[in-house]
Amino acid sequence: MLSIQMNQVGEPDVLKLTNLSLPSIGENDVAIQLSFAGVNPADSYIRQGGYKFFSPTLPYTPGFDGAGIITEIGKNVTHFKPGDRVFVAATLAPYHTGTYAEQMICHVDGVRHLPQQVSFEEGASLGIPGTAAFRALFQRGNLQKEDVVLIHGASGGVGTLALQMAKQTGAFVIGTAGTKEGMAKVKQNGADLVFNHNEDHYLDKIPPVDLVLEMLANVNLEKDLALINRYGRIVVIGNRGSLDFNPRLAMEKEADILGMAVWNASEPDYLNSLDAIEKLLANGVLKPEIGAIYPLTEASQAQYDSLHTSGIGKILLKMD
Repeated sequence: MLSIQMNQVGEPDVLKLTNLSLPSIGENDVAIQLSFAGVNPADSYIRQGGYKFFSPTLPYTPGFDGAGIITEIGKNVTHFKPGDRVFVAATLAPYHTGTYAEQMICHVDGVRHLPQQVSFEEGASLGIPGTAAFRALFQRGNLQKEDVVLIHGASGGVGTLALQMAKQTGAFVIGTAGTKEGMAKVKQNGADLVFNHNEDHYLDKIPPVDLVLEMLANVNLEKDLALINRYGRIVVIGNRGSLDFNPRLAMEKEADILGMAVWNASEPDYLNSLDAIEKLLANGVLKPEIGAIYPLTEASQAQYDSLHTSGIGKILLKMD
């Protein structure tokens, strides 16, 4: 099978197309013929080395997200069969071989059914973005149906799914995006208010909120603290630098600033998030936004663009 493999950390050119043999499956594993793999910024951080959340053993095939068809099951697997359509979200699964490949082995805990009406492209867009959105909203942010929620970057992979999840609970959702196209997508996904986060003083127009999902904390955290209601919560999903602010802002509101990383989820929280995503998919709540699609041979470019472009939707790799 064709697979992307890295033998050292470094720039995107360390990702090499390789012909590998698929290992034998274990008792609790499934083998999957992949159609698409999701590309996440975290994949690039791992490739660069020094990512505290995950240090791979080299040689390493990247990728945690994917979708395809099961071709073989281990003897202890009872709720899947060959031919089943599935999506993969293998961030905490005990064993998987990476989704940047035509085939993979994954522990059954990291696999869920993909409804017939959901495309493989959409299925490959769910893993890290979906579990991050669910964890941020419910496991860390304690979202309540009466809450007013601000989602920074609501046109991105995590933001889109978080918006759909929050609206499903009945919350009042405010979303931001950086372009007219992005703002239109945010409105289309059900946001009650939409703002352009590239406009000066846009935060001055936003009413007080109870929960903030923060994608760029080094830019927005101090402003978020001024914006939230008393006892409000800010969940930090993304950050690209340091900042200097007065902690008294948190004291005045008795605000909670909560970090979030899917890698830190307990096994019950991890499984709960995948079960919830599977159910929301079946009910038609989740509709992932698909971005640029690259052939597997262009994995290096896909990773580079995932960090350096601001296109709408999830970047994918397509298996030939």
